[in-house]
Amino acid sequence: MSENGSHEQDTTTGTRAGGGQADPATEAFVAHRNLLFTVAYEMLGSAADAEDVLQETWLRWAGVDLATVRDRRAYLVRITTRQALNRLRTLGRRKESYVGEWLPEPLLTTPDVAEDVELADSVSMAMMLVMETLTPTERAVFVLREVFDLGYDEIAEAVDKSPAAVRQTAHRARAHVAARRPRGVVSRAESRDALDAFQRAVRTGDLQGLLDILAPDVVLLGDGGGIKQAVLRPVTGADKVARLVLGGMVKLPVEMSMDPAQVNGHPALVIRLDGELDTVVAVRFDDGRISGLYAVRNPEKLSRMRRETALRR
Repeated sequence: MSENGSHEQDTTTGTRAGGGQADPATEAFVAHRNLLFTVAYEMLGSAADAEDVLQETWLRWAGVDLATVRDRRAYLVRITTRQALNRLRTLGRRKESYVGEWLPEPLLTTPDVAEDVELADSVSMAMMLVMETLTPTERAVFVLREVFDLGYDEIAEAVDKSPAAVRQTAHRARAHVAARRPRGVVSRAESRDALDAFQRAVRTGDLQGLLDILAPDVVLLGDGGGIKQAVLRPVTGADKVARLVLGGMVKLPVEMSMDPAQVNGHPALVIRLDGELDTVVAVRFDDGRISGLYAVRNPEKLSRMRRETALRR
């Protein structure tokens, strides 16, 4: 019981603190929580901000008269989208003062995320970075239309635009993303093979082996957030990237391990120094080679690598 004598509600489990059944509002929120988190994360690229958006969504949802709600899922998505749009504008200002490159927060995802090819593609580090180049409204429309297949009327309500304007925005965002998304489909097996080759080359110091798996125009981005050392600007070109990676490994004064993991629905590498989580390396593949390496070292962005995150469409 709370101080005022009412039963507190746990929106994580959907039960009352006193052990009874949750009310319909809580049940609906809990039933769609993973979906709402996915919407917010795809719009923001930050799990911490997505969780804040969910809290704001719950506070607004708890005050809604359910008798007036025709489709609870759509209503919750609408609240979440509006809160995420507000947060996205704040996040944009925060990124302007960020030290070095800003990369999305990596998620250790459950196995079923990788099995949903469209969902895995939409949350891949490469795609999340492409979506960073959209305006907030374009990003919201793209996510709701292309990932969650919402109708234009529903999206219009969520972003406070007319259905006709949403159609135009969707077309513009789709063309923008298509011009920048990875070329060609790479199977999970091919991704794992390429990462295995990368791993072997790094461990053995095999420069040529590394050059063989890197695309000529490969780009390395690092995110230390001003807390951990990382490249402050993109490093481009197979030779530069290979020498930087191998040179960095040689200089390490501690024991390093490099293990595969499912990050944002795709194979990635987790680097530990003396057993402590240090870096998550996500990759982009184009035409069978590694064309992008995204190394997240900022410890404030690695909390979601300690437990699996469930994503839903």
